[in-house]
Amino acid sequence: MEKVFFISDVHLGHGSKESNRIKEIELVRFLNFVGENSKKLFILGDFFDVWFEYKLAVPKGFARVIGKLAELSDSGVEIFYILGNHDFWVRNYFEDELGIKVFKDDLEIEINGKKFYISHGDGFSKNDFGYRILRKIMRNKTNIFLYSLIHPDIGLWLAGASSRKSREYSLNRDSTENEKDVIEFARGKISEGFDYVVMGHLHRPKIEKIGDGFYVNTGDWLWNFTYGVFTDKFEIKKWAFSSDEVAKLFQK
Repeated sequence: MEKVFFISDVHLGHGSKESNRIKEIELVRFLNFVGENSKKLFILGDFFDVWFEYKLAVPKGFARVIGKLAELSDSGVEIFYILGNHDFWVRNYFEDELGIKVFKDDLEIEINGKKFYISHGDGFSKNDFGYRILRKIMRNKTNIFLYSLIHPDIGLWLAGASSRKSREYSLNRDSTENEKDVIEFARGKISEGFDYVVMGHLHRPKIEKIGDGFYVNTGDWLWNFTYGVFTDKFEIKKWAFSSDEVAKLFQK
Protein backbone atom coordinates (compact mmCIF):
# COMPACT_ATOMS: atom_id res chain seq x y z
CA MET A 1 0.00 0.00 0.00
CA GLU A 2 1.21 3.49 -0.78
CA LYS A 3 1.91 5.98 1.98
CA VAL A 4 -0.06 9.22 1.65
CA PHE A 5 0.52 12.51 3.51
CA PHE A 6 -1.93 15.21 4.59
CA ILE A 7 -1.29 18.73 5.89
CA SER A 8 -3.50 21.76 6.51
CA ASP A 9 -3.61 25.25 7.99
CA VAL A 10 0.06 26.15 7.68
CA HIS A 11 -0.89 29.85 7.39
CA LEU A 12 2.38 30.96 5.84
CA GLY A 13 2.54 34.72 6.30
CA HIS A 14 1.02 34.81 9.77
CA GLY A 15 3.35 36.16 12.43
CA SER A 16 6.73 37.84 12.30
CA LYS A 17 9.16 37.74 9.40
CA GLU A 18 11.58 35.71 11.54
CA SER A 19 9.01 33.09 12.55
CA ASN A 20 7.85 32.74 8.95
CA ARG A 21 11.40 32.21 7.72
CA ILE A 22 11.97 29.50 10.33
CA LYS A 23 8.59 27.90 9.59
CA GLU A 24 9.43 27.93 5.89
CA ILE A 25 12.70 26.09 6.54
CA GLU A 26 10.86 23.48 8.62
CA LEU A 27 8.20 23.14 5.94
CA VAL A 28 10.85 22.52 3.28
CA ARG A 29 12.24 19.77 5.55
CA PHE A 30 8.75 18.29 5.80
CA LEU A 31 8.25 18.40 2.03
CA ASN A 32 11.62 16.70 1.54
CA PHE A 33 10.44 14.01 3.96
CA VAL A 34 7.23 13.58 1.95
CA GLY A 35 9.20 13.28 -1.29
CA GLU A 36 11.42 10.58 0.21
CA ASN A 37 8.49 8.50 1.46
CA SER A 38 5.44 9.10 -0.73
CA LYS A 39 4.00 9.92 -4.12
CA LYS A 40 0.88 11.71 -2.83
CA LEU A 41 0.38 14.85 -0.74
CA PHE A 42 -2.96 16.41 0.16
CA ILE A 43 -3.01 20.06 1.26
CA LEU A 44 -6.31 20.76 2.99
CA GLY A 45 -6.41 24.53 2.64
CA ASP A 46 -5.07 27.66 4.33
CA PHE A 47 -1.55 26.79 3.31
CA PHE A 48 -1.08 30.55 3.06
CA ASP A 49 -2.52 33.01 5.55
CA VAL A 50 -3.68 35.03 2.57
CA TRP A 51 -3.41 34.38 -1.15
CA PHE A 52 -4.88 36.63 -3.82
CA GLU A 53 -3.57 35.83 -7.26
CA TYR A 54 -3.58 38.57 -9.87
CA LYS A 55 -3.34 37.82 -13.59
CA LEU A 56 0.31 38.90 -13.71
CA ALA A 57 1.27 38.91 -10.02
CA VAL A 58 1.27 36.56 -7.05
CA PRO A 59 2.04 37.34 -3.37
CA LYS A 60 5.69 37.97 -2.61
CA GLY A 61 7.67 35.54 -0.48
CA PHE A 62 7.98 31.83 0.34
CA ALA A 63 10.16 31.10 -2.68
CA ARG A 64 11.77 28.13 -0.93
CA VAL A 65 8.44 26.39 -0.27
CA ILE A 66 6.97 27.21 -3.68
CA GLY A 67 10.12 25.95 -5.36
CA LYS A 68 10.03 22.77 -3.30
CA LEU A 69 6.40 22.11 -4.25
CA ALA A 70 7.38 22.46 -7.91
CA GLU A 71 10.34 20.12 -7.36
CA LEU A 72 8.11 17.49 -5.73
CA SER A 73 5.60 17.72 -8.56
CA ASP A 74 8.37 17.43 -11.16
CA SER A 75 9.69 14.33 -9.39
CA GLY A 76 6.32 12.58 -9.71
CA VAL A 77 4.62 13.42 -6.41
CA GLU A 78 0.90 14.13 -6.94
CA ILE A 79 -0.13 17.20 -4.95
CA PHE A 80 -3.81 17.82 -4.31
CA TYR A 81 -4.71 21.30 -3.02
CA ILE A 82 -8.21 21.70 -1.53
CA LEU A 83 -8.64 25.43 -1.12
CA GLY A 84 -9.43 26.91 2.29
CA ASN A 85 -11.07 30.12 3.44
CA HIS A 86 -7.76 32.03 3.45
CA ASP A 87 -6.38 30.97 0.08
CA PHE A 88 -9.20 30.41 -2.38
CA TRP A 89 -8.50 33.45 -4.61
CA VAL A 90 -6.49 31.49 -7.14
CA ARG A 91 -6.25 31.57 -10.90
CA ASN A 92 -3.94 29.09 -12.60
CA TYR A 93 -0.54 29.63 -10.95
CA PHE A 94 -0.52 26.46 -8.84
CA GLU A 95 -1.67 24.26 -11.71
CA ASP A 96 0.33 25.77 -14.57
CA GLU A 97 3.58 26.65 -12.78
CA LEU A 98 3.74 24.04 -10.00
CA GLY A 99 1.77 21.12 -11.44
CA ILE A 100 -0.58 21.02 -8.44
CA LYS A 101 -4.16 19.77 -8.77
CA VAL A 102 -6.43 22.47 -7.31
CA PHE A 103 -9.94 21.84 -5.97
CA LYS A 104 -12.28 24.69 -5.09
CA ASP A 105 -14.80 22.24 -3.65
CA ASP A 106 -14.55 19.13 -1.48
CA LEU A 107 -12.84 16.08 -2.93
CA GLU A 108 -14.07 12.48 -3.03
CA ILE A 109 -11.32 9.99 -3.78
CA GLU A 110 -10.31 6.37 -3.17
CA ILE A 111 -6.96 5.74 -1.46
CA ASN A 112 -5.66 2.23 -0.86
CA GLY A 113 -9.14 0.80 -1.30
CA LYS A 114 -10.80 3.23 1.16
CA LYS A 115 -13.28 5.98 0.31
CA PHE A 116 -12.17 9.45 1.43
CA TYR A 117 -14.17 12.65 1.70
CA ILE A 118 -11.64 15.47 1.94
CA SER A 119 -12.53 19.07 2.77
CA HIS A 120 -11.00 22.18 4.28
CA GLY A 121 -13.89 22.07 6.75
CA ASP A 122 -15.22 25.63 6.78
CA GLY A 123 -18.91 26.45 6.61
CA PHE A 124 -20.25 23.27 8.26
CA SER A 125 -21.22 24.84 11.58
CA LYS A 126 -24.92 25.56 12.00
CA ASN A 127 -23.92 29.07 13.13
CA ASP A 128 -22.01 29.71 9.89
CA PHE A 129 -25.02 30.82 7.83
CA GLY A 130 -23.68 34.36 7.50
CA TYR A 131 -20.23 33.07 6.58
CA ARG A 132 -21.68 30.77 3.90
CA ILE A 133 -23.34 33.79 2.27
CA LEU A 134 -20.11 35.80 2.56
CA ARG A 135 -18.14 32.94 1.02
CA LYS A 136 -20.41 32.92 -2.05
CA ILE A 137 -19.96 36.67 -2.40
CA MET A 138 -16.19 36.49 -2.04
CA ARG A 139 -15.88 33.59 -4.48
CA ASN A 140 -18.11 35.21 -7.09
CA LYS A 141 -16.10 35.60 -10.31
CA THR A 142 -17.41 39.12 -10.94
CA ASN A 143 -16.47 40.27 -7.44
CA ILE A 144 -13.03 38.68 -7.75
CA PHE A 145 -12.50 40.50 -11.06
CA LEU A 146 -13.53 43.84 -9.55
CA TYR A 147 -11.20 43.29 -6.60
CA SER A 148 -8.35 42.45 -8.97
CA LEU A 149 -8.59 45.99 -10.36
CA ILE A 150 -7.13 47.25 -7.08
CA HIS A 151 -3.35 47.64 -7.14
CA PRO A 152 -1.70 44.47 -5.74
CA ASP A 153 0.06 46.37 -2.93
CA ILE A 154 -3.29 47.66 -1.68
CA GLY A 155 -5.32 44.56 -2.54
CA LEU A 156 -2.98 42.17 -0.72
CA TRP A 157 -2.78 44.50 2.30
CA LEU A 158 -6.59 44.59 2.51
CA ALA A 159 -6.75 40.80 2.10
CA GLY A 160 -4.20 40.40 4.91
CA ALA A 161 -6.22 42.64 7.21
CA SER A 162 -9.35 40.63 6.42
CA SER A 163 -7.46 37.41 7.13
CA ARG A 164 -6.40 38.65 10.58
CA LYS A 165 -9.97 39.65 11.44
CA SER A 166 -11.26 36.26 10.27
CA ARG A 167 -8.75 34.41 12.45
CA GLU A 168 -9.51 36.57 15.50
CA TYR A 169 -13.23 35.89 15.01
CA SER A 170 -12.64 32.15 14.71
CA LEU A 171 -10.44 32.01 17.82
CA ASN A 172 -13.07 33.82 19.88
CA ARG A 173 -15.85 31.39 18.90
CA ASP A 174 -16.80 28.21 20.72
CA SER A 175 -14.76 25.72 18.73
CA THR A 176 -16.23 22.82 20.71
CA GLU A 177 -19.70 23.64 19.39
CA ASN A 178 -18.31 24.04 15.86
CA GLU A 179 -16.62 20.67 16.14
CA LYS A 180 -19.90 19.00 17.10
CA ASP A 181 -21.49 20.29 13.88
CA VAL A 182 -18.50 19.16 11.82
CA ILE A 183 -18.59 15.69 13.38
CA GLU A 184 -22.31 15.49 12.66
CA PHE A 185 -21.56 16.30 9.02
CA ALA A 186 -18.86 13.62 9.02
CA ARG A 187 -21.33 11.13 10.48
CA GLY A 188 -23.63 11.75 7.53
CA LYS A 189 -20.85 11.18 5.02
CA ILE A 190 -19.77 7.98 6.75
CA SER A 191 -23.36 6.74 6.63
CA GLU A 192 -23.19 7.32 2.85
CA GLY A 193 -20.29 4.87 2.66
CA PHE A 194 -17.16 6.95 3.17
CA ASP A 195 -14.46 5.37 5.30
CA TYR A 196 -12.66 8.59 6.20
CA VAL A 197 -13.80 12.21 6.42
CA VAL A 198 -10.64 14.32 6.60
CA MET A 199 -10.62 18.05 7.33
CA GLY A 200 -8.57 20.95 8.65
CA HIS A 201 -9.84 24.43 9.57
CA LEU A 202 -10.55 23.82 13.28
CA HIS A 203 -6.84 23.51 14.11
CA ARG A 204 -7.58 20.63 16.50
CA PRO A 205 -5.76 17.39 15.58
CA LYS A 206 -8.10 14.47 16.12
CA ILE A 207 -9.14 11.01 14.96
CA GLU A 208 -12.60 9.84 16.06
CA LYS A 209 -14.26 6.55 15.21
CA ILE A 210 -17.81 7.06 13.94
CA GLY A 211 -19.74 3.94 13.01
CA ASP A 212 -17.79 2.12 10.32
CA GLY A 213 -15.59 5.12 9.53
CA PHE A 214 -13.43 7.86 10.98
CA TYR A 215 -13.52 11.63 11.31
CA VAL A 216 -10.02 13.11 11.07
CA ASN A 217 -8.75 16.64 11.66
CA THR A 218 -5.12 17.10 10.66
CA GLY A 219 -4.49 20.03 13.02
CA ASP A 220 -2.31 22.95 11.95
CA TRP A 221 1.16 24.45 11.63
CA LEU A 222 0.44 27.45 13.84
CA TRP A 223 0.61 25.74 17.22
CA ASN A 224 0.36 21.97 16.82
CA PHE A 225 2.63 21.30 13.82
CA THR A 226 0.84 18.07 13.01
CA TYR A 227 0.29 16.16 9.80
CA GLY A 228 -1.55 13.04 8.70
CA VAL A 229 -0.22 9.79 7.27
CA PHE A 230 -2.33 7.03 5.74
CA THR A 231 -1.43 3.53 4.58
CA ASP A 232 -3.84 0.92 5.93
CA LYS A 233 -4.86 3.22 8.81
CA PHE A 234 -4.78 6.96 9.47
CA GLU A 235 -2.28 8.45 11.92
CA ILE A 236 -1.75 12.00 13.17
CA LYS A 237 1.90 12.79 13.81
CA LYS A 238 3.73 15.80 15.21
CA TRP A 239 6.58 17.22 13.14
CA ALA A 240 10.01 16.80 14.74
CA PHE A 241 11.66 20.23 14.69
CA SER A 242 15.26 20.59 13.66
CA SER A 243 16.24 21.75 17.17
CA ASP A 244 14.83 22.45 20.63
CA GLU A 245 15.42 26.16 20.07
CA VAL A 246 13.18 26.12 16.99
CA ALA A 247 10.50 24.13 18.83
CA LYS A 248 10.36 26.72 21.63
CA LEU A 249 9.56 29.47 19.11
CA PHE A 250 6.29 27.76 18.22
CA GLN A 251 5.10 26.60 21.63
CA LYS A 252 1.60 27.74 22.58
